[in-house]
Amino acid sequence: MSNSENGNFFSESFPFWNELSSDEKKLIDNNTELKLYKAGTTIHDSTECTGVLLIKKGELRVYILSPEGREVTLYRLGEKETCLLTASCILKNITFSIMVDAETDSKVFLISSAAFKELKNKNIQVESFTNDIMNCHFSETMWAMEQILFTSFDKRLAFFLLEQSKEKESEILNFTHEYIAKNLGSAREVVSRMLKYFQTEGIVSLSRGSIIIKNKKKLEALK
Repeated sequence: MSNSENGNFFSESFPFWNELSSDEKKLIDNNTELKLYKAGTTIHDSTECTGVLLIKKGELRVYILSPEGREVTLYRLGEKETCLLTASCILKNITFSIMVDAETDSKVFLISSAAFKELKNKNIQVESFTNDIMNCHFSETMWAMEQILFTSFDKRLAFFLLEQSKEKESEILNFTHEYIAKNLGSAREVVSRMLKYFQTEGIVSLSRGSIIIKNKKKLEALK
């Protein structure tokens, strides 16, 4: 797998990379493969210890699944970001299960759990990086839980639409109601009812498979 292009990408993505010895870099090189995932592919489920994921291109969605099959999105990861919860078998006191899907067609470096654990155990900079990432993941997870528990659904939906519009630099969002429900941990029927209410208020207009934001000020007032 090793080549200068991948080495440069690792250097830009891992703050500890340039401090590693040649043997430590070789350990990662020899235990990493570049995987291609189509949009909608499940990369990790709760029964696996998949390995450490480093996103080269694309976007991943990290979520939990209720016993009833309802999905709750915790956070998303993009280019140069790392997912460690997919290697929970090497982390202490991680007892909850997550799922990871490719949101878009993605290229992802998959690093062996055993190799990353070996590196973490003997290099304090890698251990520090691991702790920082886990703290970040925990904060994002707690924020998502707070939104579900303490924020009304109209505010959550407004926030989601505004964030997606900003990210995609468009006021036309090609999302199904089912997709939004999965991201907000709700039911499709609840999403549909709230969007219809937004439409009657002149905030959005709806068409098959898309939502057009018509009045951003009203939407922002709901946040």
